[in-house]
Amino acid sequence: METPEIAFEYYSENHELTDALKAKVEQRIQKLAKKHRDITGVSVAVQQVEHSHTPHAYRARVVIYHRPENVVATEVAPTVQEALLSALNSVERQVREQRRKLREAWKRS
Repeated sequence: METPEIAFEYYSENHELTDALKAKVEQRIQKLAKKHRDITGVSVAVQQVEHSHTPHAYRARVVIYHRPENVVATEVAPTVQEALLSALNSVERQVREQRRKLREAWKRS
């Protein structure tokens, strides 16, 4: 079974999202999608959070367009890389959990 083409979409207000980080995202999502056909696209958004209580923080939101339900994770961290990798970890875990539940549907009967 071949991995289908996955559409990647990126949004960053101040160009904090480097090509190296984009490559890391694509590599991890491709690995997650290997031998599966349930992921159709990914959206990544990074914003700098500027408030008095969070002067230097970034918010990363990763959405995986996944069948039967889309998966979303939002994380805030002091650096773009930390926020993005933490959000990636979270969506990967959620996708694996959904797949496990679908495989074990017979247990619910």
